[in-house]
Amino acid sequence: MGVLIFANGEMPEMAWTRPFLSQSSHVIAADGGTRHLFRLGVLPDVVIGDMDSLPAEVEMWLTDAGTEMIRYSSVKDETDLEIALLYAKKFDEEIFIFGALGGRLDQMLANILLLAHPALCDCSITLVEQYEHAWLVTGRMEFEGQIGDTVSLIPLEGDVEVKETSGLRWPLIDNVLSFGLARGVSNVMTAVLATVEVVSGKLLCIHTLDHKKE
Repeated sequence: MGVLIFANGEMPEMAWTRPFLSQSSHVIAADGGTRHLFRLGVLPDVVIGDMDSLPAEVEMWLTDAGTEMIRYSSVKDETDLEIALLYAKKFDEEIFIFGALGGRLDQMLANILLLAHPALCDCSITLVEQYEHAWLVTGRMEFEGQIGDTVSLIPLEGDVEVKETSGLRWPLIDNVLSFGLARGVSNVMTAVLATVEVVSGKLLCIHTLDHKKE
């Protein structure tokens, strides 16, 4: 499966993460993201951050278990999640981030934009929510889903030149998605396999599972 990172966003439900945890090679908690694992009773391999969002009972749980804790000063330029991502890069595996959304708007936006971090451009990183996955497309990408799933394509850094898409109701062929416009939002999968190919630019792809509507 790869490396899992738990951030300090909102995660009302947790049980759906267990299949990911059972297949992971490493589990990293970014400071307060440890509280999600605490609720599941699953110890992370390492906790990284300034620990300013770590509840006392959770810190005691980690200490009693002898879990590695890498502490940083609260006076730093990076967020805890950014530091955790840079740490995870060394494993040279796919990275999956949980708990990146919800809560403060500034933190949520910063978490999404970390997908475009220049030091992580050669990493495969996916934001994972219960009913949504998001990742950056800079070349050709194919992904599986269900007919009826929603797919949104949003430029992150300037305009994005799209060579073609397939498996979507409204295809794009030799087209440009302009930064700041919402044209790429709410496309729909018409097949169980969709593709997106980008010529230039950084494109955020958000895949929303149809069964969220049930």
